[in-house]
Amino acid sequence: MREDVKQLLALQEIDQKIRALEAELLRIPQLQETAKDRLANDTAALAQAKANFQANEVEIKKVDLDIGTRRNSIERLKNQQFETKKNDEYTKLGQEVIRYEEMVDALETRELELMEIADDLRGNITAAEAALTKTQGYVDEEIKALEDRATERRKALAEAQSLKEERVAAIGDEELLDTYHRLFNKRDGQAIVKVTPERSCTSCHVQVTPATYALAQSGAAIAHCDNCSAILFI
Repeated sequence: MREDVKQLLALQEIDQKIRALEAELLRIPQLQETAKDRLANDTAALAQAKANFQANEVEIKKVDLDIGTRRNSIERLKNQQFETKKNDEYTKLGQEVIRYEEMVDALETRELELMEIADDLRGNITAAEAALTKTQGYVDEEIKALEDRATERRKALAEAQSLKEERVAAIGDEELLDTYHRLFNKRDGQAIVKVTPERSCTSCHVQVTPATYALAQSGAAIAHCDNCSAILFI
């Protein structure tokens, strides 16, 4: 293998590592947001559980107010019944008292049902709080692990970039480096690739000509794939 191709291959390995590290550093904030989304779901579940409980409490207060209103009506009807001198009016007032008492019984039954529901809803809040606490722990750990990973990757990236500068300086050939960088970007990180004994380019998988293969084999000059222009080595 030509020495300059060998140096370019070493540079390519560094560039591929840099590209991978940069891609991972871009993904880490996305992973952190995904973790926070799981926390948001549990937070919303807790808020909904509290809202359901509050709505039930409002209904209990409304029923309790209705009970008080009807009891006042019963008290008023009984006073009217006590004051009346007419039998038919007394009877009619008594019937109204009974009707209101039946309403009170039904409302008290409903109030008991709502209180039982309140116990269940209170339990839902407790369960939602426990789930949120558990998820919070997981999310905090995951975000911390991702932060630690990002720190490590940034350190590795700085080291790789420093090593790249050394490799570029060692190669020195600006024209060759320009060709390499153009191919690296165009070929998705595959500027320097192997050509197989069957004359197949391992980047585009197209068979090169015998002359191109012979050139790569001899090292007399830098050989490029006839199809994708990648620099070839054997």
